[in-house]
Amino acid sequence: MKHSPNCPPKCPMCAGVSRRHFLRSLLPGALALSVLSAAEPARAEHTAKALVLSCIDFRFLQAERYLLSLQNLSNQYDWTALAGASLALSGFPNGADTDAFWDQLELSYKLHHIKKVIILDHQDCGAYAVKVDPNLSNNYERELKVHSDYLNLAYWAIRERYPELSVELYFVTLNTELISVLPVPRPQTGTQPLS
Repeated sequence: MKHSPNCPPKCPMCAGVSRRHFLRSLLPGALALSVLSAAEPARAEHTAKALVLSCIDFRFLQAERYLLSLQNLSNQYDWTALAGASLALSGFPNGADTDAFWDQLELSYKLHHIKKVIILDHQDCGAYAVKVDPNLSNNYERELKVHSDYLNLAYWAIRERYPELSVELYFVTLNTELISVLPVPRPQTGTQPLS
């Protein structure tokens, strides 16, 4: 092929690139374009049974997924992980975590039509050690009480915004025991758990 005077600068043909090489370089883009144009647009018509809020602690992920499967929720939930789980709704470590949870809950509710929220706190949580007491996990009864207090604050905050959603609260032990935490009567506004 001869160079045309109308060729743009750095024309592949003028730079000594063969026609075959030039056409081969276009092939991946053409394939991607044909695949993308054939794909169906995304639809958010699927539903989830729940939004699960857990801590970011990787030690509990496998156990939490297993425990959720025992409740007939296998792969039928949206998952959000924030340090401290229920603690994140109190603004720890900052308000961005709280905002992120509310954003995720709203999207899960609107897009996937969830019916409940499940919050999974766990034993020996580093976020609670930072916020409440570095020795909190040394006293199981106190640790469970503090988590229960924050779980209840989260319960009432969610119920206030989404009264139609049920909320389940759990504390997962190091032995992967799932302890149900029952909600208590609504605390007074502005109340923070005692440590």
